[in-house]
Amino acid sequence: MAELHIIGQIVGASGFPENSLFCKWGVHTGGAWRLLSGLKEGQTQVDLPQIGDMAYWSHPIDLHYATKGLQGWPKLHLQVWHQDSFGRCQLYGYGYCHVPSSPGHHRISCVTWRPLGSWQEQLAQIFVGGGPQLRSPDLIYSGADRYRLHTEAMGTVELELGIIMRHFDKYGVDS
Repeated sequence: MAELHIIGQIVGASGFPENSLFCKWGVHTGGAWRLLSGLKEGQTQVDLPQIGDMAYWSHPIDLHYATKGLQGWPKLHLQVWHQDSFGRCQLYGYGYCHVPSSPGHHRISCVTWRPLGSWQEQLAQIFVGGGPQLRSPDLIYSGADRYRLHTEAMGTVELELGIIMRHFDKYGVDS
């Protein structure tokens, strides 16, 4: 079986309307992929930057997969949340990116977005907080119904990933 090792970190995020951010993340793969070691989902700590607007998390990612095919290549999906001074959490953005398919060190900027909702929901969000969220987080990385959503662009999440590939040449993939 071919093996893929993903070693890296979620560096941080910038460009969001408020600071005090944290990130929930996960990896989605197709049915041919098997996780050998590591956690396929997690959450960073909350960072409230004193200077600048970049929230630094430096959250480690270490995954080891085995596969017999290339279909369902791993995708990293992200949810960025804001925590206010009362401990209430509000969704600030969804995003996803494909794990690079070439070995080596990669810097990835993952853009995020969030659903807009109706004008009544937008007004309520200004005064009460909260806001619309996706019923099914699968919409983040499956393009079927995502294009019907009304969204607004949010900030960017920075990632650093090291990719190690083993035995992919036996399956017709040059690494």
